[in-house]
Amino acid sequence: MSQEQLDDFDKFAHDYKAILDKSLKFGGEKGEYFSSYKARYISRYIGKDFSGKILDHGCGIGLLSGILSEYFPRSTIDGFDVSQASIAHVPGRLKEQGRFTSNEDELSREYDLIVMANVLHHIEAVDRGKEIAKLKRLLKDKGRIVIFEHNPYNPLTRKIVRDSPLDKGVVLLPSPETLQYCKDAAFKGIKLDYIVFFPKALSVLRWAEPYLSWLPFGAQYAVTGQVL
Repeated sequence: MSQEQLDDFDKFAHDYKAILDKSLKFGGEKGEYFSSYKARYISRYIGKDFSGKILDHGCGIGLLSGILSEYFPRSTIDGFDVSQASIAHVPGRLKEQGRFTSNEDELSREYDLIVMANVLHHIEAVDRGKEIAKLKRLLKDKGRIVIFEHNPYNPLTRKIVRDSPLDKGVVLLPSPETLQYCKDAAFKGIKLDYIVFFPKALSVLRWAEPYLSWLPFGAQYAVTGQVL
């Protein structure tokens, strides 16, 4: 992440949710919908009874962490974000249950699951592979990673990202790039799913989305892998 992007996230931290919701207005949903969508996906991947230690890497103000705490009430959830202003806005109830920090030295080295939700495109391209390799070292044996990213092949996604002040100057990653980072880091059982196909106006069709995970036109995609 460039210094300019970091300054923007610090500046937007106090009204991040309002800015995010405004950016997503074109598609008809708010940020909570996408956080819940990701939590449901993770629940299908690791099982609804999961009770391990989770790191929300790039947690921002804790929107996804809050939803994850509801889906996995027996888990401990930590959060990391380079924006100290964002960490300052993480709800107190989350900070009471886990560690939320901008200092990587304060993180555990034995996570069962690391979630990286729409973060990788904010990292400079030359550093992305190193970031994934670094995260792998924070996972215990059999630990898993879930990486969510915007799909640049989806025209609605490109418009939302282009118009969002939160994504100024970013370069989106096609799924093969993210897959390669996981392969280079020697994750096993790597899997790619395309997700989020229908805007709110077509929500009646959303029941079919799990069956379309092979189709490379979802608004986002998820890459999963495991340490074996």
